[in-house]
Amino acid sequence: MRLISKLLALGGFGLAAIGLAACSTLVSRHPIGNRSVPQPNKPVDLQKYLGRWYEIARYEQSFQKGCEGVTADYSLRADASIDVVNRCRKPDGKSSEARGHAKVVDDETKAKLKVSFFGPFYGDYWVLDHADDYGWSIVGEPSGRYLWILTREATPAEAEVQKLIERAKDLGYDTSMLLRTKQP
Repeated sequence: MRLISKLLALGGFGLAAIGLAACSTLVSRHPIGNRSVPQPNKPVDLQKYLGRWYEIARYEQSFQKGCEGVTADYSLRADASIDVVNRCRKPDGKSSEARGHAKVVDDETKAKLKVSFFGPFYGDYWVLDHADDYGWSIVGEPSGRYLWILTREATPAEAEVQKLIERAKDLGYDTSMLLRTKQP
């Protein structure tokens, strides 16, 4: 029985190592759009951040390939962590949904979170900037390989979208890498 326990433990560590190797391989394949990611601009009031967000633009990632109509819904859990539900519509018309959870890792500003959609693996989620009324948000992480521009409206005015793209550029991001998200 002891031998079986040891083998299971070793197998678990092996799977974790393979998972970490896969994650680092995925990260290395994505181009860097900002080599000097800034710290979040201001604190986040989680109560105001909760709810539905519409993705307006993003750096394309394999897990979002071909996604349109992308939304993210955040809700508070009893343990003070956050439920995350990301949805998108694929080109074939089928919907895709990813459920995860997030936890605040910077208690002072609450602008830095860790998000997990599978197992014990967490990714950084930094709210780099947001509107005072929480009408828009710019989200990234320390490697500069990920960027999302989110709004509360599915289809904001083009002038607002351009203002947000310019704000991402001011934060040091290569905005030529942005893919505009089609919303219904």
